[in-house]
Amino acid sequence: MSFFKKLKESIAGKTESVTKQFREGLEKTRKGFAQKVSDLIIRRKKIDEEFYEELEEILIGADVGVNTVMTLVDELRAEVKKQRIEDAAELQPILSRKLMELLRSDDDNRLKENPDGITVILFVGVNGVGKTTTIGKLAHRYKQDGKKVLLAAGDTFRAGAIEQLEVWGQRAGVDVIKQSAGSDPAAVMFDAVQAAKQRSVDVLICDTAGRLQNKSNLMEELNKIFRVIQREIPGAPHEVLMVLDATTGQNALAQAKLFGEKSGVTGLVLTKLDGTAKGGIVVAIRQELNIPVKLVGLGEKMEDLQPFDSEQFVHALFAGLIIEDNEEEKPED
Repeated sequence: MSFFKKLKESIAGKTESVTKQFREGLEKTRKGFAQKVSDLIIRRKKIDEEFYEELEEILIGADVGVNTVMTLVDELRAEVKKQRIEDAAELQPILSRKLMELLRSDDDNRLKENPDGITVILFVGVNGVGKTTTIGKLAHRYKQDGKKVLLAAGDTFRAGAIEQLEVWGQRAGVDVIKQSAGSDPAAVMFDAVQAAKQRSVDVLICDTAGRLQNKSNLMEELNKIFRVIQREIPGAPHEVLMVLDATTGQNALAQAKLFGEKSGVTGLVLTKLDGTAKGGIVVAIRQELNIPVKLVGLGEKMEDLQPFDSEQFVHALFAGLIIEDNEEEKPED
């Protein structure tokens, strides 16, 4: 059975609506990456040095990352030699399989939960990446799962941040704990934890200021927030999620490297994947950082925040090729 056929069968057991969201959300990347790979294979047919160079250009153009691309192409060369492949078309399923292997994580991609009480999730990231929007969408997901959710407006510095979170809280149907603009974020977190205990909340989701990595005083403030939460709920926060804007490509990777080292990030959220042709940044981030991608934003609707799934991701990228592959395998009448 071909790789694409196996992948399609694996996806068949998953929710069709989620498969559709991945397919639609990655349409720009599919056209900018998978289609270019397909065109290269049709145009060149022969596997030679020029073929590899052009493939490298396509992968780097999709923001897969130079180091990852070099490794990936070296592995493809080895497979070609080992299997004595001459037809470039035979490389498509091998490339797809290699990408899926790069995206898979030994860590559990699912969000951790506190089995003994309130689950606390802390969000970090610079301004403009879609942090507040993601918090609202995640609150909606938990609410749909029957959880009682509370939000903490810890970004007290950015103008309008508290009001923006309140709007998302209303959309998701959850309450927001806040203080006035300019208040001490750690004090907001203390109030939020107390409210979560009093209201028997299942999940407390905390927003923080969109701080820049080089402002040590803001990192100190984040540490203060950690201490307040941990004192009130031992073992919390259970997740520290860094939100990155996929449309910024390698800049998102640089942010994650600098920020992640200092703020104890346990998982990444990649937003706006539907707005970029460079969805390969998911591969680069997964390879260059030892932090799992836990959630991806595939559109603007509430339901478009989805848990990251490497099979869904690769299936969405190569959807057209999977259809062609299946058609070729149909027996003649």
